[in-house]
Amino acid sequence: MGDAPPEQGPRHVPRCRAASRPRPDPNVSAAPYQAAGSPTTALLAGVRVVEFCQVAAGPFCGQLLADFGAEVIKVEPLEGDAMRQWPPLSAGFSENFAAVNRGKRSICLDLKTEAGREQARALALDADVVVENNRPGVMERLGLGWSWFAPRKPALIYCSISAFGQDGPRASEGGFDLTIQAASGVMSVTGEPGGAPVKAGVPLVDFGAGLYAAYSITAMLTRVRAGGPGGHIDVPMFATTIAMSALQTSEYFGTGQNPRKLGSAHPRNAPYQAYRAREGWFAIAAGNNRLWRLVCEVVGDPDWPNDPRFANPTQRAAHQDALRALLEARFAEDDAASWVQRFAKAGVPAAPINGYAEALADPQAQHLELVQPMELPNGVQTRTVGCPVRIDGQIVRINTRPPALGDASDGPAPSINRDAPR
Repeated sequence: MGDAPPEQGPRHVPRCRAASRPRPDPNVSAAPYQAAGSPTTALLAGVRVVEFCQVAAGPFCGQLLADFGAEVIKVEPLEGDAMRQWPPLSAGFSENFAAVNRGKRSICLDLKTEAGREQARALALDADVVVENNRPGVMERLGLGWSWFAPRKPALIYCSISAFGQDGPRASEGGFDLTIQAASGVMSVTGEPGGAPVKAGVPLVDFGAGLYAAYSITAMLTRVRAGGPGGHIDVPMFATTIAMSALQTSEYFGTGQNPRKLGSAHPRNAPYQAYRAREGWFAIAAGNNRLWRLVCEVVGDPDWPNDPRFANPTQRAAHQDALRALLEARFAEDDAASWVQRFAKAGVPAAPINGYAEALADPQAQHLELVQPMELPNGVQTRTVGCPVRIDGQIVRINTRPPALGDASDGPAPSINRDAPR
């Protein structure tokens, strides 16, 4: 599941031959998998994940687990994950693919053959977690569904990510980020009032579902580690997207009315949106009366809070068109950068409308060590955004290298030290 792949001209599609190894022999020891990160941050070291996923939602889930030290084996068709063909391509390797598949190994299996399916079962039976994002029923028809594994390995955590869930009237439908944004209501509140439907610029459906899946997997791992059973986790992208729209759904439940699109404005507060200055745009988030009074002091109108239209957040939101006109008349006197500096000095949250180049160059992004070096399998040096959280004051040290197609399909079978803490 994910954004639809871009249209491209003909190009050579790399393929790898199907792995032909037998099921791993439990009596043969192998070098233990070395998790990325320090002992402090490799919290999932000793956990093996087998990923049957393509494009964004499932791969992002697998990457989140890999970032915290899990061993993730990505099972790909012989031609590879479709995202391997998405530009930009650096000497033939997709930077988009690299951005959601770091820290994994790849094995190519032809799941249309019984030999390929048997190898896939062997991998899954030797794992703690299986993640798949196929249409409901596909894995069952292949003999790789939860019903096959449940009686054979009750401790297995099996996570399915799909457009609408594993059952129900729409379960058989596929979906991409765009169509789920449309179906879930997100597009109805995105864009300018009266404008054409607009999707969120970031694929929040895919990444939100991936986050819910990783969160649910780690929650179930606590049950398994306490001696309980594994289970089947069903992650419908439609449902996770609606769940992330908690403010919009609660507005509907409380009023009986559909929320409206407001551009960058807020339905219950103002000034809380992007404003035009003499040169450029910037955003202010004056979310309470104290901040509103500071805004008035900065723009030189300390009496505005006495205007009944602007006395409290509810009134300011109800009259924000008038408020915006007043504010932008003042903002036209100076450039956006100057206004951001003035508001920052006064303690009012404000920001320029950055592009990603500017965001990644922000001194705070540098302090947080967000940008990490990445070497692609073809030797090209590039960069990626690392794990954004810190643990005990440390950044999470990650393995940034994405897998070459089938890089685990040769040599010894992928194995893990089963004596490691579980």
